[in-house]
Amino acid sequence: MRRIDGARFFWVILVALAFVALADPVYAAAATAVKPVYVFGIPVDFILFGLTLLGVALFHNHTLLVALTGLAVISAYKLIVTGFKFGAGLAGFALHIQHEWVILANLFLLLMGFALLSRYFEKSGVPDVMPAYLPDDWKGGVALLAIVFVLSSFLDNIAAALIGGTMARHVFRGKVHIGYLAAIVAASNAGGSGSVVGDTATTMMWIDGISPLSVVWAYVAAVVALAVFAVPAALQQHRYSPIVRDAPSGLRIEWIRVGIVAAILIFAIGANVTANLRFPALLDMLPVIGLAVWVVILAAAPLRQPDWEIMPETFKGTIFLLALVTSASLMPVEELPIASWQTALGLGFLSAIFDNIPLTALALKQGGYDWGYLAYTVGFGGSMIWFGSSAGVALSNMYPEAKSVGLWIRHGWHVALAYVIGFFVMLVILGWHPQPDHRKRVDLPRIQASPTVVMDGNIVRRHAT
Repeated sequence: MRRIDGARFFWVILVALAFVALADPVYAAAATAVKPVYVFGIPVDFILFGLTLLGVALFHNHTLLVALTGLAVISAYKLIVTGFKFGAGLAGFALHIQHEWVILANLFLLLMGFALLSRYFEKSGVPDVMPAYLPDDWKGGVALLAIVFVLSSFLDNIAAALIGGTMARHVFRGKVHIGYLAAIVAASNAGGSGSVVGDTATTMMWIDGISPLSVVWAYVAAVVALAVFAVPAALQQHRYSPIVRDAPSGLRIEWIRVGIVAAILIFAIGANVTANLRFPALLDMLPVIGLAVWVVILAAAPLRQPDWEIMPETFKGTIFLLALVTSASLMPVEELPIASWQTALGLGFLSAIFDNIPLTALALKQGGYDWGYLAYTVGFGGSMIWFGSSAGVALSNMYPEAKSVGLWIRHGWHVALAYVIGFFVMLVILGWHPQPDHRKRVDLPRIQASPTVVMDGNIVRRHAT
């Protein structure tokens, strides 16, 4: 049977919807006349989005198709029934995409570029020499988790988790405890939570105009969490299979690749800082950070060829995430619970079931969070179940025995405990300081889709005046 191309399937549906909307103008008029549709007090938009996320969680082998289908269905619903934030029908949809394209383009370029950055680092030889410096007892397990934590602060958390899994397989003679696998995922997610280049969720915050200094406070909770789960996880592993110090001799670090990694990060951060300070309008016109990353990648290609062969698979994963982010951008965020530390704490538990990318996108659209807390909760919270984060899914592909929710929760109990303790330690030390207006972008003027304005106690979409 011929395999379905997810991207082609999505575009066929979207084009068909466009022809339907153009063929019958009644649909566009209906968007302004129909009141918001609720089922059990929940807007249908959120129900469709929740079903999409549930499909992603259940059908791990078809996540791209599920995400694209969900985006197509949500877009159809908005086209035919409710309209968009900027107006009804295709005009409203076009204005919405125009408003979001810079964020989506930045995210696309960064995800594709950071995949190459991770491979540069993996091939530099640095991960290979690290096990030689680990202690020979249970403290070696703690040190390895700390290494994963640090790596994730400047590498993608997926890459950090896979590097940690590779080192663990080597130093523990191929026998890695499920509780320790959960700890590797937790260390990668915790390490990326306070860095705008360490996790897709925090990168999205950076692109959306949140200062890296606001996100970095997540490390207060993340470091505490690492201290809580690292020791019991290392003891589990030591009892299961003690560490063996047998790093091969003659290993060398390829400093050119290390230099390319450093140049990519420095150039990306420098371009963002320069644009914010001197050319802020440019941030609304071009994906500055993503372009900066690719300028360095292409300039460095003659020195060391990038691993272009990973691009097809990376492209699929990137389109999957962009589909979820676009779906989240279509949600009526004014219907969400008010941003608070309680809501942020709950999002962390929700992140263990649903991907943190759409949850982050929703929170960014809503605004009003203390972003250090959100970075910690949505980043680290997904570690509590193996499919709750991309790092967990990637590591479980390397260790298939970890694909058991029961075993993960049973043996990785220390991860959930660390999540709660880290959060409340941060709350006691720092308090809750929300940012009501973090956006640098200016919303486009909203079009008047109809002279009739529908107003009631529950406004689902705003109308221009």
